[in-house]
Amino acid sequence: MVQLVGDERLDYLLAENLRIIQSPSVFSFSLDAVLLARFVYLPIQKGNIIDLCSGNGVIPLLLSPRTKAKIIGVEIQERLYDMAKRSIGYNKLEEQINIIHGDLKDMPKELGYNTFDVVTCNPPYFPVSETNIINEREHFAIARHEIYCTLEDCIRVSSQLVRPGGKVAFVHRPGRLLEMIELMRKYRVEPKRLRFVYPKLGKEANTILIEGTKDGKPDLKILPPLIVYEENGNYTEEVNEILYGKE
Repeated sequence: MVQLVGDERLDYLLAENLRIIQSPSVFSFSLDAVLLARFVYLPIQKGNIIDLCSGNGVIPLLLSPRTKAKIIGVEIQERLYDMAKRSIGYNKLEEQINIIHGDLKDMPKELGYNTFDVVTCNPPYFPVSETNIINEREHFAIARHEIYCTLEDCIRVSSQLVRPGGKVAFVHRPGRLLEMIELMRKYRVEPKRLRFVYPKLGKEANTILIEGTKDGKPDLKILPPLIVYEENGNYTEEVNEILYGKE
């Protein structure tokens, strides 16, 4: 059994046959994290992967069935780190996944430069100056707003951690795509794959998935669009498969 705190619940990650601790008042993962975990390139047999801004550990958990590589997650909020730690223990994945409670900006010094084959990051989306965050709960505010790390911090640290030729993948909002590309190139991560995510056909994209290669040559591929919902409000076949697995 797993110890649950307050309003926590044990949810299913159905496609992966795993469970994860969530809390409506503290943190629950979004579809963005699931899409990033499916989008990123992974080595199958061996390697080292690190996930920054791990929250309750959803991305390391989602990556674990796709690879035998060791996975590290980094989360600055102790409450979320504790949720992730317990979820990993419940799924008996301690041998593959290690969660660190710490500031991602300290990780290159602590874990080593050019150490990882793959870096993933679902960063806070909103600059602090843009939005009134006084009324948000603390845990959600930190996860959504650039309080402890900026987009530039996330990209710089990702570049420092990944080896030359390694992959770095982010999920973010389309409005910051040009800023992301500029920063990725500034820190020697060449954008290689880009996918726009649309809530429905005919709507504007509301999410981007982007992956780059450290010291890679310029050659950006725009992948087919990912549509989340059908007109009737049901998930599309692709998203259904990502969430629930193949029938």
